[in-house]
Amino acid sequence: AARAAGLRFPVDPSSGAFATIGGMTATNASGARTMHFGSMRRWVRAIDCIFADGSTATVSRNHVPHTGRTLERWNEVAPALQARAARLTRRDVRKDSSGYGVHDFADSGSLVDLLVGSEGTLAFFTGITLDLAALPVATASLLSSWPRLEDAMRGAELAREAGAVACELLDASFLRVAARGRVLPVPSQSECALLVELEDRDATFTPARAEALANAWRAAGATTTMLGLDPESEEALWSLRHAASPILSRLDPHIRSMQVVEDGCVPPHRLADYVRGVRNALATVGLDGVLFGHAGDAHLHVNALVDVREAGWKSRVRELFVRVVALTHDLGGTMAGEHGDGRLRSGVLPRFWPAEAIALFADIKRVFDPSAILNPGVKVGAGTDAFERVKYDPADAPDSERAKRVLDEVESTRCYDTSRLEMLDRMG
Repeated sequence: AARAAGLRFPVDPSSGAFATIGGMTATNASGARTMHFGSMRRWVRAIDCIFADGSTATVSRNHVPHTGRTLERWNEVAPALQARAARLTRRDVRKDSSGYGVHDFADSGSLVDLLVGSEGTLAFFTGITLDLAALPVATASLLSSWPRLEDAMRGAELAREAGAVACELLDASFLRVAARGRVLPVPSQSECALLVELEDRDATFTPARAEALANAWRAAGATTTMLGLDPESEEALWSLRHAASPILSRLDPHIRSMQVVEDGCVPPHRLADYVRGVRNALATVGLDGVLFGHAGDAHLHVNALVDVREAGWKSRVRELFVRVVALTHDLGGTMAGEHGDGRLRSGVLPRFWPAEAIALFADIKRVFDPSAILNPGVKVGAGTDAFERVKYDPADAPDSERAKRVLDEVESTRCYDTSRLEMLDRMG
């Protein structure tokens, strides 16, 4: 319907085929085009909420109703909480879904900015009102290979300066996996590749902009540069970005692709240091991994490949987490660029936020959920070791055969938006 009116919703996570708007709002999700369009928070206009006390309300950017005990409490304390938020220093990162959205709240005073990214800890969302963006008239894509990571980071900077809407990093580890299923369009010895999209409201400008960026990349050290100026050639270039996932899904079932340090975001000038640091952490603990992500935002995804048959695998995964937490902290980054904190990262929030922020998070939570019944242990009050229960652990009691078939189907087909209980019922 939006496309028929020349509009689109521009937040595009790679899980878009099965992601839900409610879940995306709860985590302040983003995607490849976030470097230009921003994350979910920027696009949410209003949220229909059910609060912990059972009261309901629609909270919009410009209006918070004075109904129900929860919002009465909020309206009383909001100015003081905003003043405290304004005293916090913002990290030098382009994306951050860690903690509550206190920096945007400090700027806007809007409760919407706190609700977005709250991961179910402040309210249950039943409806989301979104802003939309105009469709582009024309697009172009570029794929380049780089022999040196530092040169590629300059390439990402050039893409930002050129107004690119997306700039993806495919690390050498990603290219090695992708090469198992296809002939790569980039040299096999490349240290990384960059994949970029440009868009325009005037089709006559797009080819010239793409050629200009390609020339700038060559001058910066790119080994190869390929242009896609029509939908078919663009799709062919972007197919490389999606080439590794099917291969990873067909690994030996005992080798699990684990998202443990998959969401780190650092200041753009530190991305090369971060990539090298993550590579070193994987090697130090004796694990393989696949690295890729959003170079335009200095945001790296890491899939650690873990053989759960090996003794000590869990301690190695834990050590990887500890090392990457330290690395991310030292580089001035965040562990949660777009996926939120969850139970895994909530426990390390005090490493990344000052005591004043942690206290502010607790006070915000207390306004909306004084009994701590909404998603306990996330954002506030994290007290459990996330590594005590790992869903891949073969030492755990086995699932029933029906449950195992359902979970295997969810993982293999990525039908995460389907009710597991309904799937169980269908199996009889």
